[in-house]
Amino acid sequence: MTTLAVTGHMDLTEDSVPLVRDALREALKPYAAEGSLVGVSCIAKGADSLFAEVVLELGGRLVAVIPSKDYRQNKVKPDHAAAFDRLIEAADEVLVLPNETANRSAYEDANRTLLQRANRLVAVWNGEPPTGKGGGTADTVIEAREAGVPVDVVWPEGAARRA
Repeated sequence: MTTLAVTGHMDLTEDSVPLVRDALREALKPYAAEGSLVGVSCIAKGADSLFAEVVLELGGRLVAVIPSKDYRQNKVKPDHAAAFDRLIEAADEVLVLPNETANRSAYEDANRTLLQRANRLVAVWNGEPPTGKGGGTADTVIEAREAGVPVDVVWPEGAARRA
């Protein structure tokens, strides 16, 4: 069984979404072919949700890691709520972390949980260094590499973040 976690940018441009979805599909297909794909995601808007959708499309099992008790209520925006709810409903397991509030510390906790559950990390990442705030995509890639978790970077040509 291969368990893949995801980290990635939330602010993909509209034109990037199909590019990233296709690149994720190609990256995950070999694991799905083995018949035991498990994807671990925080289901945030952008890369996390695209990854979760592709895992399910390829017949894999989805594990959702929710950073805090108030995450759905306070952090999931109306334009992402239906997708978030649909993915949570489709997940085989939903793990809500004991943090009361969705904040940087909760996101760092969620990222650590993703890495603890995974054999590999898929990073939808443009390669830019950490911002210094903590809990971001680059931080998670660095943490994975330091822990010896293999990282597969997915950033297709033409992909971009919103300005």
